[in-house]
Amino acid sequence: MLRNPDGSVQSVVGDLLRIRGLTLATAESCTGGSIGALLTSTPGSSDYYRGGVICYHNDLKVGLLGVAEETLLCHGAVSEPVAHQMAAGVRKATASDLGLATTGIAGPGGAVAGKPVGLVFLGLSSASETRVERLDLSGDRKTIQLEAARLALDWLRRYLQ
Repeated sequence: MLRNPDGSVQSVVGDLLRIRGLTLATAESCTGGSIGALLTSTPGSSDYYRGGVICYHNDLKVGLLGVAEETLLCHGAVSEPVAHQMAAGVRKATASDLGLATTGIAGPGGAVAGKPVGLVFLGLSSASETRVERLDLSGDRKTIQLEAARLALDWLRRYLQ
């Protein structure tokens, strides 16, 4: 039974998680808590959302999420392997069914060769697999953060359907 039929992506994700009896945790870097804010704006989100970590600094990625220091050194914080490890790490650390992670460059600074502003990696982990998706976004910092958060939730929606 749909509990929040407002049609927003966070409401649809919430209903899908509830119907399937799944829990979710988030690990956010470039989105700075935007995914968690969207999820918790929906009444009843405590039924399925266990919480999140805003892990901006690499020390937190390593210490809280289990991202390997070698991965950070070899690939950088904004990379497919880091998104993979962040998603799996938050899922395990919170005993959740699913982990959703973001890492990227929201700008205006931070770009380096091969990693422009707007580059974002999403990670989605379940007990059986971890997937990563690359996004190439444009706009100012706030636009990139919100668009990455919405696209992460939409990716989760498609996974759950």
